[in-house]
Amino acid sequence: MKSNNFWLVNVPVATLWTSYDSAREIDKEAVSVTLKLEEWLKKLTYEPRLQLCDDNLVQSQVLFGQEVLIIDERDDWAHVVIPDQPSGKDNRGYPGWLPKAQLIPQSDWYIKKGQVAVVTSKKALLYSEKNEKLMELSYQTMLPVVEDIVDRIRVKTPTGIGILRAEDVEIHSAEKDIPQKNGDAIVAAGEQFLGLPYLWGGMSSYGYDCSGFSYNMCRANGYIIPRDAHEQAKAGKNIEIKDMLPGDLLFFAYEEGKGQIHHVGIYYGDGKLLHSPNTGKNIEIILLEGTIYEKELCAARRYWMNTEE
Repeated sequence: MKSNNFWLVNVPVATLWTSYDSAREIDKEAVSVTLKLEEWLKKLTYEPRLQLCDDNLVQSQVLFGQEVLIIDERDDWAHVVIPDQPSGKDNRGYPGWLPKAQLIPQSDWYIKKGQVAVVTSKKALLYSEKNEKLMELSYQTMLPVVEDIVDRIRVKTPTGIGILRAEDVEIHSAEKDIPQKNGDAIVAAGEQFLGLPYLWGGMSSYGYDCSGFSYNMCRANGYIIPRDAHEQAKAGKNIEIKDMLPGDLLFFAYEEGKGQIHHVGIYYGDGKLLHSPNTGKNIEIILLEGTIYEKELCAARRYWMNTEE
């Protein structure tokens, strides 16, 4: 299904806000057309970071070149859904608001039909054809391939042709052909982000929230899963706690596992959890035994397949 309402994200990482009036004065670097993501994150000390969650300001994030469907507009804002992020909130994709300045209409976008370059480095510089630095892209940014030139990949971007270094990307014949790897590969993908600060709604290598972390590490290995933790817990293959293997997703609920699910992490193996904990903390590996997480562990789900079988 295509219509004139499909637009593309034209900044490295666009933050999906709960409402058109959610962004605060402190967030102006995050909503401008000249996105200054690192400046914004540097300004966000503990309290304003916590408010992103506690005041329900942010829903998710979208990467450069990703499609969004505009369903409504208000002043300089677009009400969108993100088809790549499955959600029970809207069967078309994850809903929220984006600044229209960070979107560009694109009728000629064949990412799902031809070769794609997927950023596999934590971050990758996008260059112009004149070798000028254009912007820094996040892990898992996906762009159509125009030409593979040994150590450089010419890619299509929302505004023209860009160049990525071959060492920063993997090339696949189509988005649907990204190989489905095993649980160990999901763990390995996550390990490279140890120490990265948690960000509520985060879906990029500038910061992940707990379910954004599990979503992206699964996606990097060929599995599209729901965006939110409570929905991730309803899908996938149910695994008994005693049968957990590395790469399984573990879910945690209030009231010592009997209440509402509030957290997800990746089982690391050896009784350990790899996760993005909460505001003020960094992605870490911890031993479950003796922690609140051990008491709250309520479910395990497997999205990966054993690729050696």
